[in-house]
Amino acid sequence: MNDQTRLDAQQRLTSAAGHIRGIERMVADDAYCIDVIKQIQAVQAALSKVSTLLLDNHLRTCVTTAIQGDDADERERMLQEITSVFTVTGKK
Repeated sequence: MNDQTRLDAQQRLTSAAGHIRGIERMVADDAYCIDVIKQIQAVQAALSKVSTLLLDNHLRTCVTTAIQGDDADERERMLQEITSVFTVTGKK
């Protein structure tokens, strides 16, 4: 992972963690449900952005290297790895 991606991800995760602590307080204080839900949605959006950052970095580095390489098994492993991220398993 490049340094800028790592820094961006860490900052976003730190922010999301702060928001989660705020949500915990809101629940403990019996805040209005819709307000809590809105905060949860904001955290989910922040985590989604981190996921997108990391996926973009992975595609531009590890996956690109594997695809351009001569090792067919490594290419297949990378493609299966990416596919598995988007496979819905239905597990809770």
